[in-house]
Amino acid sequence: MAHGDITHLEIPVSDLKRGRQFYAALFGWTIEEPPGFEGYPMWRAPNGISGGALAPRGGGFTQPRSVVEVDSIDDTLAVVAENGGRVLEEKSPITDTSWWAVVEDPDGNVLGLYEGVTEVPQD
Repeated sequence: MAHGDITHLEIPVSDLKRGRQFYAALFGWTIEEPPGFEGYPMWRAPNGISGGALAPRGGGFTQPRSVVEVDSIDDTLAVVAENGGRVLEEKSPITDTSWWAVVEDPDGNVLGLYEGVTEVPQD
């Protein structure tokens, strides 16, 4: 993926089991919890390219959130602040080689940021 590519779509759900059943039936998505990602069921669309996760709803996370790959979260967070946005969640590790953060644009739209390489087992 390149800087600026949308890499992931998180969908907040109040009941993970119900969410898994709904989206698998609705779109035919394969939904699994790979080792190390328990409680964060990841889905993959039939084209095998797109994907995301069903995530517990809460703490202001009530709408689907796109996650955008960046070369450097630190550099991107500085650009957010310089251009009227807000950092909602600071850079945090996913694995030893990947990180995420959450930002809000000047209009209140929330986006996730992703940097690194995360190995998730595929079917």
